[in-house]
Amino acid sequence: MPSMKKPPLKKHPVEIIAEGAPKTSPDEPNPGVHVCYATALRKATRRISQLYDAALAPCGLRSTQRSILRHINDAGEVAMGDLADMLVLDRSALNHNLKPLERDGLIQVRVAPKDKRSRRVRLTPEGREKLAASQPLWQAAQRRFGTIMPDNQTAALTAILAEISSPEFAQIFIASPEVNPASPALSKKADR
Repeated sequence: MPSMKKPPLKKHPVEIIAEGAPKTSPDEPNPGVHVCYATALRKATRRISQLYDAALAPCGLRSTQRSILRHINDAGEVAMGDLADMLVLDRSALNHNLKPLERDGLIQVRVAPKDKRSRRVRLTPEGREKLAASQPLWQAAQRRFGTIMPDNQTAALTAILAEISSPEFAQIFIASPEVNPASPALSKKADR
């Protein structure tokens, strides 16, 4: 059987990105490369989401939905606030993302027995089946990613992204004397 491994890129992805970056003045934080970090991360996230969504399409899940199901599965049953923190989402975005999963019978949202103001989320048997069905498709997407990015770079990327998504990073960013937070909501999230 012929190998499914794709030929390597003619140029490394980092070289391609650096070539396309506009030049800036020497007083920029990184002279020679003008990058809005938020834009660069969003563009990368959108691209990866598109690729993983396409890979997961046969099971009927989007990558964001699979991630939510996996986090709920790992937690067993989880409070909405805790799930929002795990996913780095605000509560309204989480509710928006949970509605189709609940409608499709993949999750159950219920009032917490000890605190009627709190809601808890858990997977249904159908949700566990859907998550299991997505696993080989997700693993194939992971392998494809790994054929493009060398192991040492995927490990470094994972570590950097984990650091950026941490509450500690948000606290340091907000506390920086150069930053004037535009939203008090960001400050509240960092304090959690």
